[in-house]
Amino acid sequence: MDASTSSASSSTQHLYLQHRQDDDTSSFASFTCSGERAPLLLLPGKKKIMAATADEKGETVDVSEDTAHQISVDPWYQVGFILTTGVNSAYVLGYSGSIMVPLGWIAGTIGLILAAAISMYANALLARLHEIDGKRHIRYRDLAGHIYGRKMYALTWALQYVNLFMINTGFIILAGQALKATYVLFRDDGLLKLPYCIAISGFVCALFAFGIPYLSALRIWLGFSTLFSLIYIVIAFVLSLRDGMTTPARDYSIPGAHSSRVFTTIGAVANLVFAYNTGMLPEIQATIRPPVVKNMEKALWFQFTIGSVPLYAVIFMGYWAYGSSTSSYLMNSVNGPVWIKAVANISAFLQTVIALHIFASPMYEFMDTRFGSGRGGPFAFQNVMFRVMVRGGYLTVNTLVAAILPFLGDFMSLTGALSTFPLTFVLANHMYLMVKRHKLSTLQKCWHWLNVIGFSSLAIAAAVAALRLIMVDSSTYHFFADL
Repeated sequence: MDASTSSASSSTQHLYLQHRQDDDTSSFASFTCSGERAPLLLLPGKKKIMAATADEKGETVDVSEDTAHQISVDPWYQVGFILTTGVNSAYVLGYSGSIMVPLGWIAGTIGLILAAAISMYANALLARLHEIDGKRHIRYRDLAGHIYGRKMYALTWALQYVNLFMINTGFIILAGQALKATYVLFRDDGLLKLPYCIAISGFVCALFAFGIPYLSALRIWLGFSTLFSLIYIVIAFVLSLRDGMTTPARDYSIPGAHSSRVFTTIGAVANLVFAYNTGMLPEIQATIRPPVVKNMEKALWFQFTIGSVPLYAVIFMGYWAYGSSTSSYLMNSVNGPVWIKAVANISAFLQTVIALHIFASPMYEFMDTRFGSGRGGPFAFQNVMFRVMVRGGYLTVNTLVAAILPFLGDFMSLTGALSTFPLTFVLANHMYLMVKRHKLSTLQKCWHWLNVIGFSSLAIAAAVAALRLIMVDSSTYHFFADL
């Protein structure tokens, strides 16, 4: 190699992308980027991407995935804000009632800290599996299929679909509660009922989904999401602090009979893992720039340190101020000026619209890739109309389920039990065990098996408890209940 060639290779990195359209025609494009890392992969339509990118050790990693969305375009801090948006979504306004009330001060505090540590560990394991055998896996089901085979691919996709569907349903319930709480502040005449608010929320979420083609396109909206989160968290914190300082001693005893406490405690444990985990880490990691493992670990550290401070603040302050009478939606418990409470509720509503899009993005990516035209840009007429029909239909089903069974805390418990436990803890540990088994010591293998068995048992118990809670609430409240 001559000097000029050596100089050129050391200062630039050339990638060759082969784009295969539905008609099997092929074209080649060369991208050059400065520095040591791979360039951005911009995917305006449905394409099959085959690329050679440099991993952290300088070795080539082949990428071969069909996707209509963008991958490898986001800096680590943008991904960190995506994760933090999920953690500090308006769901945090319910954790004082759904986690602390059933567990109490000691178990609730220890549970939140322990769940954070375990979740960080499990997510880090999953992040390190993003590149296996020279292949980058941009979807959870692809990763599971590569390790286990086709059947596990289908099962993982089913678990993830259930997880995302119930999270999205919960977001629509939460947005409806925020709307109703705003209305009640000004007119408590009972005309605008919760099912109507849920329907309005679903419609607004659909409008937002039509205009944001893929996860990476959120960008500036993540800034708005962070602002909205800070508004309702600060307001809830300050008003709870003021109430706590002026009200008499609170009752912190765990409510309910002994038999029912067992189920509510198990349900609260499921809520603990629900609070920290997305169930779609590979899909989020797919958007991050190389080196994908190191950058994802940075984003995770951001989520579980700085990003979790607002979560802890509002949970502990809400429970301290109102004790066992804390509402499942904290803004219903606080006292203060009407306009301030209205601002908090509206901020919670708007943040929920943005956060829902994050958790719906794997479904959107699947439908866009599988059924989209693959022609033109994301805002071409046919692609916009496709999003209106497909995403609109998906969110219509979400909204209908949310209106029929508006039991937010129960949905959180069931989601944690059926999908967050298996996806985040059981599968992550077992996949790591399968991939790294020749490099692990006997003690390390025993540790991972202990996690697999323990979290599998906990998932079963939590599912039973959550189903019981839903049946109890369903017998207490009728369908389309105005809670």
